[in-house]
Amino acid sequence: MSKVFVNISLSLDGYIAPEGMTMENWDNPDYKDWGAKWGALMGWIFNQQYFRENLKLGPGGETGPVNELLRTTTERIGANIMGKRMFDGGERGWPEEAPFHTPVYVLTHENRNPWVRPGGTTFYFINDGPERALELARESAGSRDIRIAGGADVIQQYLNLGVVDELEIALAPVLFGGGRRLFENLREPLPQFRIDRVLDSPAATHLRYVRR
Repeated sequence: MSKVFVNISLSLDGYIAPEGMTMENWDNPDYKDWGAKWGALMGWIFNQQYFRENLKLGPGGETGPVNELLRTTTERIGANIMGKRMFDGGERGWPEEAPFHTPVYVLTHENRNPWVRPGGTTFYFINDGPERALELARESAGSRDIRIAGGADVIQQYLNLGVVDELEIALAPVLFGGGRRLFENLREPLPQFRIDRVLDSPAATHLRYVRR
């Protein structure tokens, strides 16, 4: 069966997004300096060759172990799941050819028809909760894996359901001091993980945890 995994970047003090990074302030990245903080968090990925190719940002970029890690992680994904907040930001920020190239299931209370983008990405808007989104994602992913893309509240929902097989965290050397924490609102019994891999680089430490 395909695996369910989380793949995100995280600040040293445990935040997935900085304070002030909201739709209300989307066009004002200087508000509480959220734009610079977000750039520092994600800086490790922007310079990778595979990322640049995937988003059609032009030639160049770093090769090596981190680039190959990014490639293999992306190629294993058969479907993505995300929350409405993440989708709203991406709808404004992603290029026309959204960077997923898979079905994407968006947890939302909004009724909306599927949104088809060039390059194989189709967004489906799910009103029936995280279990239904996961069921649909499993059907479309086949033998490939399912990525829980974010945000924090969506990841927490799937951790509480006990269905997350792996956590892949790029731990960036930046402190936010506030924002949206990743590990909040978790309920007993908590899932237990073991360290499977550590790959260090100057821009981030890449950690993989797998369920015991």
